[in-house]
Amino acid sequence: MPIDKIFKDDASEEKGERARMASFVGAMAISDLVKSTLGPKGMDKILQSTGRGHAVTVTNDGATILKSLHIDNPAAKVLVDISKVQDDEVGDGTTSVVVLAGELLREAEKLVASKIHPMTIIAGYRMASECARNALLKRVIDNKDNAEKFRSDLLKIAMTTLCSKILSQDKEHFAEMAVDAVFRLKGSTNLEAIQIIKKPGGSLRDSFLDEGFILDKKIGIGQPKRIENANILVANTAMDTDKVKIYGARVRVDSMTKVAEIEGAEKEKMKDKVKKIIGHGINCFVNRQLIYNFPEELFADAGILAIEHADFEGIERLGLVTGGEIASTFDNPESVKLGHCKLIEEIMIGEDKLIHFSGCEMGQACSIVLRGASHHVLDEAERSLHDALCVLSQTVNDTRVLLGGGWPEMVMAKEVDELARKTAGKKSHAIEAFSRALVAIPTTIADNAGLDSAELVAQLRAEHHNEGCNAGIDVISGSVGDMEERGIYEAFKVKQAVLLSATEASEMILRVDEIITCAPRRREDRM
Repeated sequence: MPIDKIFKDDASEEKGERARMASFVGAMAISDLVKSTLGPKGMDKILQSTGRGHAVTVTNDGATILKSLHIDNPAAKVLVDISKVQDDEVGDGTTSVVVLAGELLREAEKLVASKIHPMTIIAGYRMASECARNALLKRVIDNKDNAEKFRSDLLKIAMTTLCSKILSQDKEHFAEMAVDAVFRLKGSTNLEAIQIIKKPGGSLRDSFLDEGFILDKKIGIGQPKRIENANILVANTAMDTDKVKIYGARVRVDSMTKVAEIEGAEKEKMKDKVKKIIGHGINCFVNRQLIYNFPEELFADAGILAIEHADFEGIERLGLVTGGEIASTFDNPESVKLGHCKLIEEIMIGEDKLIHFSGCEMGQACSIVLRGASHHVLDEAERSLHDALCVLSQTVNDTRVLLGGGWPEMVMAKEVDELARKTAGKKSHAIEAFSRALVAIPTTIADNAGLDSAELVAQLRAEHHNEGCNAGIDVISGSVGDMEERGIYEAFKVKQAVLLSATEASEMILRVDEIITCAPRRREDRM
């Protein structure tokens, strides 16, 4: 029996060179795919699903693009994962992290071809990434003591993040909105409290931030349209038990009158429940489930605004904002915490009616209403805004900032190069390769803007040999510019995450020397 027959028939294995080749090629293909979305002049991708309705997504967000792809190559999956983690962790830099990891592997491929052992390369990369991180730490700017300055830093970070997205035209407007919303959170990174409501119609410029809380529901019939000094009871309880449901109820009776009696009893129960609820001294009742017409009538008679079917997130947020708790039993009113707000009224956005709660107890929450030409525009705007909010909320906690536009990469590359010159042995090749990979990011930014990247990066490198230089690529004028004057800033946390994730992912792929693919399951095995 030949040695190959260890595995089942259809299982395949790739060894040594071929395996490494496959993983390098897969990873580089993925990085080239998202490369063109990097930077302020990056282009968008249209993703069309093959499912029902052929949903179309237009996006520029690296993580969204990669999440939607079905990939067979195992190494490519690692890159998709790091971009996902980057998205969850810091929100921005999802494209940069993939591009950097791809470049590190591209350099590693050349080194492996010239007979340097992968472990040596990994050791070199480790040293280089440590050195690069320290280079950044030396150059961070921290304005947390000066509130004015810190706010302007945040605005600049938000504008830089939004620059490469669909919102770049009105980036000042959206940056203001994002910074206001994040300052409201008072240092928590929980973005649940910022509600984003998307309403098609109008243009992106009509979007606004609202102090209060907006619930995407209509007010019931015959109920007060406007309530001042509201006491709100937020509940999750069934208000639809006053009728016997035809389906799912089995009742054996001798005559129809008995059914009527049962219904009567149910109605009485309902009446009691409503009485209890009214007994809390409230004038607004928000329920997560259905409210039938009978209890709705009772509420309307008592002059209470009853809102049904407020979706779960809506309720949780409403509880957060008004300082109330979600109740499900109403027997002891003193233990239930009611929510309060100054004014509840109905407002119109586009042609939809919404309920607006203003003057809430906790100023933490707010609603951002996005307007735009179509659903696709709105989805993309929401993703962009979400990126900006994530970055800002992280920056509020970790207040260190850096300049943007390829500046940090050049700073790191310069330090890493110097380290390579000091290091003896084969590792120095790997360290040098790391610095070349870092330079790929400003190169890509310039390429996407259609500029002569080789020329610009060479100029940048020369500039960076002067101490304390702020040069980066200014794609608007197409030359090397001062990033501080241009107000292009990035959060230190994002850059650090990009650097470390990319290094670790490329290390992991480099360690591979064999790929074993399982045999697909056969149908008849199951019998």
